[in-house]
Amino acid sequence: MHAVECTRGGHRESIHPFSAVVVERGAVTWSVGDDVSTFWRSACKPFQLSNSLGHLNGLSARDFSDDELAIGAASHSGQPQHVALVEKLLARFGLSAEQLQCGGHPPMHESSAKRVETPGNLHNNCSGKHTFMLAACKAQGWDLDYRAPTHPLQVKNRALLEGLGGHALQLGVDGCSIPTFFAPLSAMARTWSRLAEAMSDDADSTLGRIGLAMHRSPFFVSGDERLDLRVTQGANEWLAVKVGAEGLFCIARPEKRQGIAVKVHSGNADVAAVAVKWVLAQQGVNVQGEWPWSVVKNVRGVEVGARAVVTPLSP
Repeated sequence: MHAVECTRGGHRESIHPFSAVVVERGAVTWSVGDDVSTFWRSACKPFQLSNSLGHLNGLSARDFSDDELAIGAASHSGQPQHVALVEKLLARFGLSAEQLQCGGHPPMHESSAKRVETPGNLHNNCSGKHTFMLAACKAQGWDLDYRAPTHPLQVKNRALLEGLGGHALQLGVDGCSIPTFFAPLSAMARTWSRLAEAMSDDADSTLGRIGLAMHRSPFFVSGDERLDLRVTQGANEWLAVKVGAEGLFCIARPEKRQGIAVKVHSGNADVAAVAVKWVLAQQGVNVQGEWPWSVVKNVRGVEVGARAVVTPLSP
């Protein structure tokens, strides 16, 4: 078993097993750990966005900028640029922030959070995705409360992910109140390989445009000091990537037409960053630059430990 070991003072403090799957041309070509099942959470946002775009009546992915598509697939940090872009999209669709069903939470970006007294729907990391969902419902004449799993939009989201991943999905409720889907890593990697294929083969398709926008505008997919941004900007080849909650991370690798899914079993996000860099290195993808997640610091910023992949997992 592969794991990320966290040490402090030269002694193991915790250990976090992880699994990873690579899919190319529909088949698993490399893996570590088990083909565990977990919830898609935010890692399925590019595909949810593609479904919303398909129901905008006369509008397509070509009608939106890279930044706009990226924010539609984002778990953004709630920085002013993110909030302003979501507001711009809502105005374009003739909608208001109050109509979004995601709920509010403080910005994930620390200094931005300090400037917000009352967080609202716009600050939710999922507000871009929800804006496109709401717009699709308005265009189709569907109920504007799109949270129920039986809502036409959510039924179509589930069907799309099942078709791309080749696996029947079970349901849960996501942090932003809409359905999320339970699937094995191999189905997730297969789905992301379809995104990689679209980016490589048909850049003008809906999925191709979304993937390229995520690659070109990674700040709007995540934000400053975020893992998504660091991987996209630092990799020695072009990628589209997306974090999911609880230690999940998915990658589209167009040059190899591969989809990659990584899951840290404990759900630790800092540990996931270390596992992701290691998995990419095994595939020949070098991510350059500082990797702050490899270092454990105390509240004064002093280095007191480290995180690193150990294999095989020892007692």
